[in-house]
Amino acid sequence: MMAFGELTTYAYRLLEDDIDTDQIIPARFLKVTDSNGLGAALFADWRYLPDGRINPEFVLNQPMEHPANILVAGNNFGCGSSREHAPWALVGFGFRAVISTGFADIFRNNALKNGLLPIQLTEKTYRQLLAYLDETEDAWMKIDLANQQLVLADGQQLDFPIDPFSKTCLLEGVDEMGYLLQLGPWIDAFEKGHTALGLEPGL
Repeated sequence: MMAFGELTTYAYRLLEDDIDTDQIIPARFLKVTDSNGLGAALFADWRYLPDGRINPEFVLNQPMEHPANILVAGNNFGCGSSREHAPWALVGFGFRAVISTGFADIFRNNALKNGLLPIQLTEKTYRQLLAYLDETEDAWMKIDLANQQLVLADGQQLDFPIDPFSKTCLLEGVDEMGYLLQLGPWIDAFEKGHTALGLEPGL
């Protein structure tokens, strides 16, 4: 998993509320058990016409002057059934973060485990961000994960929450198992200390 420190980039906007995991990646693409190539299936029913051609009206098919690695989404993003394929597809397309006023809990957890940062803003802060995107010609933004801020080109700094464990994993580029493996030497030393005192390991 790629470490997430600071990211300066642009954003796509897909502002509909209640975008569910079946819209993010339709069920017919769930047969695969790894993330390779799933970016092509992201929002497949919206990105492609029934005959398979690109839908030129869909926002992700619009030409962008700069790379855009953030998706600004509507409320309750990632609702519906649990499928890890949803963050796989978003990451495979090139997104590093999704910004919303609310995420489904299962989607949020799956995203964090796969290196995708779900940034939840208050309604007020979210409206500030949308106004900035509407009114600013060169509307880049910087995600400063260490300080839990979105830094905008006009100087605004928008705070966002994240739990400390998920933040550490993202900053170090490890998943939960990788984090535990990093603790191996300390766990070994702790158990050796217990053994030296005549205690059973784990007590």
